[in-house]
Amino acid sequence: QIQLDESGGGSVQAGGSLRLSCVLYGYTFDDFVMAWFRQAPGNEREGVASIDGDADTSYADSVKGRFTISRDNAKNTLYLQMNSLKPEDTAVYYCATSATLLRPDLHRNEYRYWGRGTQVTVNS
Repeated sequence: QIQLDESGGGSVQAGGSLRLSCVLYGYTFDDFVMAWFRQAPGNEREGVASIDGDADTSYADSVKGRFTISRDNAKNTLYLQMNSLKPEDTAVYYCATSATLLRPDLHRNEYRYWGRGTQVTVNS
């Protein structure tokens, strides 16, 4: 049973930084494509960043140059470093994996396993 557990959310002023973490339990995730999604109230869940087993990445245009996705396979842990945060980044952030994708992908329907989410609030 694959389980994902996010942490690191919180409240920060605009221009600040946060780092999210996601630990995968129940499987070795070296080859899994992993991703971060976010969902703001009233909005659909959207892809933020994705990374494959070779550390190739894909980012949403809205976060390019500000967010960095990375992984530590030895710790089964996924990270999202978020810099220069904006109020529009406020959302619940979710970690996800498909266990079948081979390349980074930001389409939520491709992902089968999801964490419960962590709240990020950016104050203006």
